[in-house]
Amino acid sequence: MDRKQLLIAFTLLFAVSISAFAQSKKSAKPLDDTQLKTQLDNLAESIEPKVIAWRRDFHEFPELSNREFRTAKVIAEHLESLKLDEVRKGVGKTGVVGVLKGGLPGPVVALRADMDGLPITEKADLPFASKAKAEYNGHEVGVMHACGHDSHVAILMGVAEVLSQKRQQLRGTVVFIFQPAEEGPPAGERGGAELMVAEGVLDNPKAEVIFGLHINSMTPAGVIRYRAGGMMASADQLYIKVNGKGVHASRPWGGNDPITAAAYIIAGLQTVVSRMSPITDSPVVVSIGSIEGGNRGNIIPDFVEMRGTIRTLDPEVREEVHENIRKVATNIAESQGTTAEVVITKATPTTFNNPELTRKMLPTLEAVAGEENVKVTLPITGAEDFAEYQLKIPGLFFFLGGMDKNMSPEQAPEHHTAGFRLDESGFTLGVKAFCHLVVDYSGGK
Repeated sequence: MDRKQLLIAFTLLFAVSISAFAQSKKSAKPLDDTQLKTQLDNLAESIEPKVIAWRRDFHEFPELSNREFRTAKVIAEHLESLKLDEVRKGVGKTGVVGVLKGGLPGPVVALRADMDGLPITEKADLPFASKAKAEYNGHEVGVMHACGHDSHVAILMGVAEVLSQKRQQLRGTVVFIFQPAEEGPPAGERGGAELMVAEGVLDNPKAEVIFGLHINSMTPAGVIRYRAGGMMASADQLYIKVNGKGVHASRPWGGNDPITAAAYIIAGLQTVVSRMSPITDSPVVVSIGSIEGGNRGNIIPDFVEMRGTIRTLDPEVREEVHENIRKVATNIAESQGTTAEVVITKATPTTFNNPELTRKMLPTLEAVAGEENVKVTLPITGAEDFAEYQLKIPGLFFFLGGMDKNMSPEQAPEHHTAGFRLDESGFTLGVKAFCHLVVDYSGGK
């Protein structure tokens, strides 16, 4: 065989090899979803010690809202070590975003965890208890993960590690959102989910749905709680200034007493809930938490300032409650010869689980936790800024049990308290739940 014939033969052999390789790739089938989820579960169980270790590290070194510098650094380094397609830092102040592109076509699914601690001095007897200090509102305070955000971060880091190991079998793209300042940014700053959304966290790549979870210290480990529709309340800020006419307290008829008017207004505001709101359909809370006026017992001041919170679970009810508060406060003030300035600032919207998405994904939660361990929760009048994402795209938010199964809810320490603590045995269920939600949603189930 001469040189020319040898070249022709080699070329034909190379072409046949390429064709066979392409055919084998074309005919290769990905794992079915059952196999894939089994493998993801095994990976989740294998990294449980790492998830717990991450959580304990974050718990020992908590940081306040918009100051989560160390936390963000640990997260970013972990995501970079997984060789994600993209890792973005400094989103919404200190947030971190990771993007994982699967090997198969499919939708973009976002997963979210919040990172910030609270200005609380820890009293729990734990070997990894926080001793951190920071400045808050001009005062030195203790800092503590008293709401479980440390566990949220650790769980989502675990999800990123598990899914990244099966990226070629995944459909679509997963966006991991590590969000600062869920508890609210410092005075004069923007932050939290609102800022993350404003900076395009759901737009590049464009997410189709978002899932989030919150650990709950009063729900047994291994249990998931959810609710379609309004699950957690909107939280709006209420400010009322009652303007009167100051006078010596020995002759109150000579002025217009804003303190008496304020007292009547506080009592009257309770009728906004008990007499003007459909509380059997949608819970409402109106609370005054601060009242300031005057500086001596024998002087009636010119004005009194009050601050409070408004909680509702329905957008229409929310507007009605706001209007009724204005009417009650201004009319009562007028009846006392004073005037009332009412300022209502909309803060956190209602955490509203898209009913169709909830219906679609409920079988996933039941499969991963066991049908008997997935329960409908009553509406919660606490607030969560996960709601900001749900204003943009459909979202599902659920509670993950973090209470020792041998305890009762009455014995369990509440969130936002110095004795807050969690049963870490429920964390792996959180990792599995997120992984299953990604697989099932992306598979069109």
